[in-house]
Parts: sequence; structure tokens; C-alpha cells
Amino acid sequence: MAIVDFEAWIKLGNFATYSFIYIMFLKKRVLWSQTKINFSKNALLLFLFFQGIMSVQAQSTTAISLNDALKIAKENNKTIQKSHIEQRISEQEIAVTKDLRLPELNFNAMYSRLSDLTEYEGSFFSDKHTYTPQPGTVIYDAVTNFDMPIYAGNRINNAIKKSKEENEIAKIKEEKTQNDIQLQVTATFLGIYKMMELQKIINESIKEELERLKEVKAFKTFGTVTKNEVLRSELQLSDRELNSLTNKKNISIALQDLKTLLQLPEEAEITIDTTGLLDTAPLKDYDFYFEETLQNEEMRISSRKVDVKKTELKMVKGNFYPKVSFFGNYNLKYPDYMLFTLNRPYLYTIGQIGVEATYNLSGLYKNKARVQVANLKVELQENDLELVKNEMVDKVFKNHTQYQEILDKLPVTDKALDLANENYRIVKVKYLNQLVLITEMVDADNALLQAKFNKISTRIDAAMKHYELLHTAGLLNK
Repeated sequence: MAIVDFEAWIKLGNFATYSFIYIMFLKKRVLWSQTKINFSKNALLLFLFFQGIMSVQAQSTTAISLNDALKIAKENNKTIQKSHIEQRISEQEIAVTKDLRLPELNFNAMYSRLSDLTEYEGSFFSDKHTYTPQPGTVIYDAVTNFDMPIYAGNRINNAIKKSKEENEIAKIKEEKTQNDIQLQVTATFLGIYKMMELQKIINESIKEELERLKEVKAFKTFGTVTKNEVLRSELQLSDRELNSLTNKKNISIALQDLKTLLQLPEEAEITIDTTGLLDTAPLKDYDFYFEETLQNEEMRISSRKVDVKKTELKMVKGNFYPKVSFFGNYNLKYPDYMLFTLNRPYLYTIGQIGVEATYNLSGLYKNKARVQVANLKVELQENDLELVKNEMVDKVFKNHTQYQEILDKLPVTDKALDLANENYRIVKVKYLNQLVLITEMVDADNALLQAKFNKISTRIDAAMKHYELLHTAGLLNK
């Protein structure tokens, strides 16, 4: 057993390997009772055995499927949680606006002392007489009043309508945020999958390069190749090892991005479960996606914004109408100065109730400019709706066309891989027979590596483009 394979099995945590090692260790113990030659070797095996178990327990990795990741993101993602809070705020805004229908209740209390009263009988403040209130004369005043709107140019009803429309926008934005995060998670997931597949291809290529390097060195020993070919093989191997190192780091970065999207603990070790990841529904007709796109989140948000601007226009027009309210008040006062005397030290009460109408005459000429501005805002929002529609139509056409293009590439990549395999086989046979140089062998190897990656990469790209098409059509959740 090679020590390299043994260390690899320890890192992988293969239970069968542990059992095999442990059985071998027991056998060695029996032999140790007969001879002590292998004592140090068995002790080392036992130490590595338990160290491997501890390492596997400390670094357990959790595999997450795409569906699991989407569910976790829906619950944990901070951007989605923010949209939930904004939607709840908009719901409370409806209740706040409805409170405008309730009466306004006020209570006012006052305590004061009177100064001297100076009375002027002549002109230009001449012939004045001063009267001093009775000692200890103070004024107490307690007033309770209410005002309940009856009619205000329908502004209150329109304000409630506007808050409800804004709440609808908040709900659609919440839905859109969830879809955006789902697409982001999916893109990250498929990106990791593509790099993992690339890593497999690179690992296979490194094995091939190692075997080739052995062959080249053997040829060099017999003098059939030059030292330059050995250097070229070593350079190719180094290049593959550098690619492997870079790709592994990129996978780690992408996994960290995925953990952040899912709000998983920093110490969590995860990997992705790629089972059935490339299983997607067949491509439907363009008209289907086009019709769905016209009802996606962005289109609905723009349409609701037009409704909001129209409601705001009605609210501005309401300033042309009078305000009618039901009012009342009740007063508790001391002393009785309503009868224009300060010599009635009596506590008294008085109240009134009725209907009040107010009309802002200045609104007849000031409100015209406000109405014009509100009309222009409606026109601007309707124009924005058309711009969003054009953008969505272009986007769904682009995604549908690109998806069809990728599907058309799939058989081409399959054929290209078959040709690259055949080319690699032929060149390898020629190289072993010393009919071609190492450069041709390297070129054939690179072509095969690229063909393998193109095949899996195109399939992953097809799945990603399918998700993008569903996202544009507003069907990602459906």
C-alpha cells in the first residue's frame, strides 16, 4: 500500500478504509507478540487512524441541494427580510391613513393671574383710569373640543386608496426581491457546479500529465527525445497545477458567497448537491414567455405606480372643494369674564356643537399649477411604463434566443468532444511511436481538455439561461 493513497483515504474519511486499517493493525499486534520488528509502524498507523477520525468529525461537510438553498434563502436572506419589513410598514400606513376619518379630540387647560386693568376715556390714551382686580383673582380655563371631518373634497378617501396602492407595490416588490435572490442563489450554485466540473477535468489532466512526464523521462533516458521535451512536459504539468490551485480558491470564494446569501454560520462547511441539477423543463414557444413577461413583477410595479399618480391627481383636485366638519367643545371656566366683568367670581361651564364649513378661496388660483404638475407626473409615469415594457420585451426575446442558441450548441459540443478524443488518441499513438513532437501532444491534450469543459459548461449555461428566462417571465417561483 502506497503511503500517498493511505493519506488520501485518511483525508476522505472512508469508513471502509478505517476498518481495513484497524484490522491490519490487530493483525500486526498478533505478529508483534511474536516479533517486535513492526512495532513503530503499527503505532504510527494507530495514531493516524484516530487522528483521521477526529479530523473528519471536526470538519464535517454538509451537502446542500439547490431546492434546499432556495428555501434557506427565502427564510434567512437579509435582503428578503428587508422587503418583508417594508411590506409590513406599508400595511401600517393604510391604518394610519384610515385614522384621518376619526375625530380630532383636544383638551386644553390654562391657569393665569390678571394684571391691572387700565381704561382710557379720552383720546390718544388720555384720561385713564386703573382698576386693580380683587386680591387673589386668577383665571382657570379647561376646554375640550373635537372636530370630525364629514367631507373634504374626497381627499381622505383618495389618501386611503393611495396607501392601499402603495401597499400593493410593496407586495410586488417583496415578490420581486425573492425572485431576484433566487436567481442570484441559482447563478452562484451553477457557477460552483461549473468550477467543480472543471476541477474534475483538471485533476484528470494532471494524472495524464504525470504519466506523460514519466514517458518523456523514459524516452530521455534512452536518448530518443531531447531535454527540451522534458521541460515542455514539466511546464505543462506546472500550468495544470496552477490552474487547479486557482480553481480551488475560486470554489472556496463562491461557497463563501453562497453562505452569505443563505446567512449560514461562518464556521459551517458546505458543498453542493448536484443531483438532477441540469434537469430543466423543455423550451416553450416564444409567445408563451412573451405573454407572461407582460405580467411580471416589474410590469405590475410600473402599472401600480401609474395608479398612484392618478390618485395623487385626484387628491390635488380635491383642494378645489370645501371642507365640512362636525365640531363641538365644552368649557369649564373661572371667573365669569364672558359678561365683561371681573366681579363675578363664579365657576361656570358652556359648550357648543354644530357643523362648520371652510373654503380656501386662494385654492381657486393657487391649485391650478399643482393640478398641472400632477397631470405631468401621471404622463411621466405612463411613459416609464412603456419604457419598462420595451425593456422587458427585449429582455425576454434575448433570453429566449440565447437559450435556443445554447440548446443548438449541445450536439455540436458532443461531436467536438468525440473528435477531440479521437484526435488525442491518434496523436498519442504517434507520440509513443516517436512520430510527432511533444508540442503536438500538448496541443491535442489542450484541445481535449477544452472540449470536455465546453460540453459540461454548455449544459450548465443552458440551465442558467433557462432560469433567467423564467425570471424575466415572472415564472421562477411558479
